[in-house]
Formats: sequence, C-alpha cells, structure tokens
Amino acid sequence: MDRRSANAGTSERERNIAIALLFVVPVLFSTNIITARAVSDAIPPFALAFWRWWLAFLLFLPAIAPDLIRYRHAILREWRDLLVLGILGMGICGAFVYVGADTTSATNIGLIYASAPILIAAAATLIYREPLGRTKASGILISLAGVLIIVFRGDLDAVRTLALVPGDLWIATAAIAWAIYSVMLRYRPSALPGRVRFAATMLYGALALLPFYAVEHIGGAPLRVNFESVAAILIVAIVPGLGAYLGYARIQRSLGASPTALILYLAPVYTALMAWLLLGEHFEAYHFVGAALILPGIFLSTRN
Repeated sequence: MDRRSANAGTSERERNIAIALLFVVPVLFSTNIITARAVSDAIPPFALAFWRWWLAFLLFLPAIAPDLIRYRHAILREWRDLLVLGILGMGICGAFVYVGADTTSATNIGLIYASAPILIAAAATLIYREPLGRTKASGILISLAGVLIIVFRGDLDAVRTLALVPGDLWIATAAIAWAIYSVMLRYRPSALPGRVRFAATMLYGALALLPFYAVEHIGGAPLRVNFESVAAILIVAIVPGLGAYLGYARIQRSLGASPTALILYLAPVYTALMAWLLLGEHFEAYHFVGAALILPGIFLSTRN
C-alpha cells in the first residue's frame, strides 16, 4: 500500500469515527444534566461545579502540561479573558445548572439549554455587530417562543402573574452565559491553541468557583464525601467535562462546523429520553410544543 492509499484509509477511518461520535457526544453532554438532577438533593451545587472542573483539569494535565509550559507567557498575558471565560463557562454554566436542577426537571434543562445557539447568534449581533438577516432573526424569535412556552409550562396564567419556577430562571441565565462564552471564544483574539485555551479556562474557572464553594461550605452546606458524591464528581468531570469536549473537537476537526451542529438537535432529545428512562420524568404537552419551536428555530438561526 502506497502512502496516498494509507492516508486515504486513515482519513476514511477518522471520518467514520467522527460520524459515530455525532450520535455519542450528545449523550455525554446530556449526562451532566441527568447527574445534576439525580444528585441535586445530595451534593451542594458549587461543590459539584468546583470539583468537576478542578478534577477535569488535573486529569487533563498530564497530556497538556508541556503545552501549558510552552505557552505560559501567553496564558499570563490573557489572564483577564481566561478568567472571564472561566467564570462564564465553568462558573455560571456549571454551578447555575446544578442550582437550577434542584427545582426544575432534566427535560426542562435540556430544552432550555437547546436555545443556546440562538442566543449565540443574538449575542454575536449585539456584542460584535455580526450581521443578522431575516432568516436568523426569524429563528431567534421562533426558538425564543419555544423557550418561553417551556419556562411558563404552557400556562397563560403563569405569564400574566409571572409565576416562574426558580430553576428555569437559573438555567436560562446559564444558557445566556454559555452564549456569551461561545461568542468570546470565537471573536476574542488569542495566541493559544484550542486545547491549551480550554485547559487554562478550566483552571481559571475552578479558581473562580473556589470562594463560592468555600462560602457554601462554611454556610452550612458541606460536601459529604461518600460513594454517591465521589461517583457524581467523577462522572461530570470525565464524561461531560473532558469526554464531551474532546469528542466535539474531533467531530469538528473531521467533519466541519455544519455537520457538528447536529449535536445541537440531538442533545435535548437524548436528555429527555434519559430523564424518562433513568429519572422517571414524564413528557408534557408544553415540552412537545416548545421543542417543535426550538429545534426549527436552531436550524434557521444557525444557517450561514
């Protein structure tokens, strides 16, 4: 076999692996939501968020340490951006999901978080003046309607009286933070390769969470170290932390951005199915109506 044939074979294998990961990575992302809901009464939210990202950083460190040393000066120069990214992506998106999981369902979390792409499109327009055509604007409005239906649980009386479930508001705030985080990753200049930037962001995110974790602990909500807490932290650090990120990066590298967007559609569906199978949650009419608006809205708002 000549070198050209070998390269073609390797490329085909990479593509096949990436296609398989398209259907696996959404499960990895959904695992975070299912775990958060399952242990919401047992593990304090800031403790879970802090240990998730600190452990994920430590597990990633042996592979990334040489690059962290090589780019240490750039990491120090970009500390402000990295700290903000850590606060948004690991702090708010991490802890707020765990806070919200105490009073809302995993299905709601998955569907509300599915609005992140439309929020990203809106944030890119508002912050960085990215052009917003009629198609994207229509997608944003359609998906927003779907999110509102889920947040208000299809109840017009709740709209009139603003009777909201606190957990849904925490999740909506986390989705907004994720949108700003994603836009910053795309538009803010950086001298760091993606893997190095991610590792440094994990570190800064864990450091940003540390004082809140300490206040939570001192304030009467200590982390009880037992099998359940250790297992939950390991799961969220490895599966949706490192596994989902590395899988997503591999898909994007092999298939490009457009096919990778399929994950945005599959993740809330997988979350709802896993919540039904593992947590005994039930589908309500407003879930179907909201999803029927959110998913087409994602398609429209993410079209180039």
